[in-house]
Amino acid sequence: MKRGTQSLVVIGSVVLALLVVALIVIATFDWNRLRPFIGDKVSQAIGRPFSINGDLTLDWRRDRSRSGPAAWVPWPEFTARDIRIANPDWAAQTPFAQLDALRFRLSPWALLVHRIEVPSVQLVNPSIDLERDKDGRATWHFNPPKKSGPSAWHLDVGSVGFDHGVIRLDDAVTQTRLKVAVKPLQAAIPYDDIVAQQSADARKQAQKTTGKAAAKAPEVARDKSASATSYQFAWQASGTYQGGALTGEGKTGAVLALQDASQPFPVQADVHIGDSHIALVGTLTDPLQLGALDLRLWFSGSSMAKLYPLTGITLPDTPPYATEGHLSARLGEGSGRYHYQDFRGHVGGSDLAGDLLFVTGGERPKLSGKLHSNLLRFADLAPLIGADSDTATVDRPDSSQPADKLLPVAPFRTGRWQTMDADVDFSATRIEHGKALPIDSLHTHLVLSNGALYLDPLTFGVAGGTVRSNITLDGSRAPMPGVLELHARHLKLKQLFPQFSPMRTSFGEINGDANLTAEGNSIAALLGSADGELKLLMNDGAISKTLLETAGLNVGNIIIGKLFGDKTVEINCAATDMVAKNGLFDMRLFVFDTDDALIKVDGTVNLASEKLDLDVKPHTKGLRILSLRSPLYVRGTLKHPDVGVQKGPLLLRGAGALALGAVAAPAAALIALIAPSHENEDSGENTCRAVLMQLRGSGQKTQSSGK
Repeated sequence: MKRGTQSLVVIGSVVLALLVVALIVIATFDWNRLRPFIGDKVSQAIGRPFSINGDLTLDWRRDRSRSGPAAWVPWPEFTARDIRIANPDWAAQTPFAQLDALRFRLSPWALLVHRIEVPSVQLVNPSIDLERDKDGRATWHFNPPKKSGPSAWHLDVGSVGFDHGVIRLDDAVTQTRLKVAVKPLQAAIPYDDIVAQQSADARKQAQKTTGKAAAKAPEVARDKSASATSYQFAWQASGTYQGGALTGEGKTGAVLALQDASQPFPVQADVHIGDSHIALVGTLTDPLQLGALDLRLWFSGSSMAKLYPLTGITLPDTPPYATEGHLSARLGEGSGRYHYQDFRGHVGGSDLAGDLLFVTGGERPKLSGKLHSNLLRFADLAPLIGADSDTATVDRPDSSQPADKLLPVAPFRTGRWQTMDADVDFSATRIEHGKALPIDSLHTHLVLSNGALYLDPLTFGVAGGTVRSNITLDGSRAPMPGVLELHARHLKLKQLFPQFSPMRTSFGEINGDANLTAEGNSIAALLGSADGELKLLMNDGAISKTLLETAGLNVGNIIIGKLFGDKTVEINCAATDMVAKNGLFDMRLFVFDTDDALIKVDGTVNLASEKLDLDVKPHTKGLRILSLRSPLYVRGTLKHPDVGVQKGPLLLRGAGALALGAVAAPAAALIALIAPSHENEDSGENTCRAVLMQLRGSGQKTQSSGK
């Protein structure tokens, strides 16, 4: 045998002997001797006491998940029993976490290149207590020592598995007390089976909330990447959230892959918080990058505004709602991107669909997207404008409507406006107001920026015409300033009152403008401080006490009843020009012309106090209706008006003509509202033109004779 060959044999024998000795030492070593050392190192790393109170043992096992020769190579598997991690001194509970055992496999070869490679970690019967106090201190925030430089060692954990376990949460910030218990299922359940079951259950819940229409939601698309997975554990939760009861249940997978993003971890949840219901089914992947969620998501409840504490998204008060859609999310450090795609649902009796994107991070989170409704019931808009503020709610004790007030006093949630920004486009193909008054369409572009709300524009298609407005409410200031610009054009009377037979053949229209500025945190406060002008013109119409009662115009139906009784009266022209100062609306011009008389209204309406101070003076055309020569007074409030006949002599024909002298300028200004009609240029609008021209001429003559 040559000398070189002999040397190689000697070296190989020595290496083999050393390896055998090392294996014998490892196999016979009492690993419990390392428990104090490991406990000390881990305690320093997490800034919290850590201890292994049970045995620390080593076994050698093959990794059957690998293929080829690697599947036959045994790997060391350590088991540490009775592990405890302490809580900070301020916490109410002593242990942060305790486990019956922690089992993990270790790659010995990776240690040679300063890599701690742990293919899998198994948590055996973990019990975790999470706590956060009012100052924001949380037990899940660890305090590792500051590093002077990068470590030479790198840790890689492949996956985490678990079995029975309990998690408790006591959070003073969100007022949450919660207990979650996890246990294995008797048999694994395929992913697609859970998707189908959750879809059926969520739609049943939605149907209870908004009616049978919720059951018509689209079928859930199959997620092929997740279909190969299965659910192996069930969980149940109970407790309270912000004073309301919380219950929930769901299922998860057994192993959470931390490194392999191609292995989705299945999750499912069905949670009730108060009267809000949230259900989801889908997968979590890439958790080391703070997670990627791919979920089918259902929401339902009594009002979308109640989702704010759960989602952090400012939503309006709504009637009962139910939605279903696809949520994809990418969570990053200090930011997140949540996309609620292709969702459909119902809010009250209205349908709703669209896409919403919620992005966190930066100065404020932002909600953007497009929403569409094929049929929007006008009644479902009432909570958005405060028109349903008859009773106070638990979360809005100041929203109760006083018995003597007509204007809504429910405050806007301006505090929430400053927590996020928004840029949402909303359109509705058809709006329905009960059975009698269809509003053609709606479109608005809503922008919420630094607490200021802009509806630019807010456009309605109404009765063959349009109402276009721009609204600004700056919720970042107190009292909240508001601006309203509104233009109504070509509202057809026969479409506006389709069930009122005298209007069915009318060619009349309504045109109007409003320009108001105001301050206040409710509809009542804004109108009660309004400054600006309001102009309205109606021609070729009809009116009756019954019509005004149906429309809810309490003051108007009393006046018409006293002037004309219950009969229907044809209106040649009705013209209104008001000026507002601090909520006091002064009638510069308010007249309506009939074949029998010209009715003129003078006085003020104080929307701050809701008090009326009006005089109604009929100027009879001839002596056909003698009763119309008696002037009326209107006092009282909007809710309880007092209408009666003024004391004194009856007016004669032409009496009070001198009072018409003040209407020349307002009458001239209202002529600008007369625009060519789409249907008949020569029919209705010339009536108002003639009336206004006559008023302007009479006023000018009166002013000249007075000189």
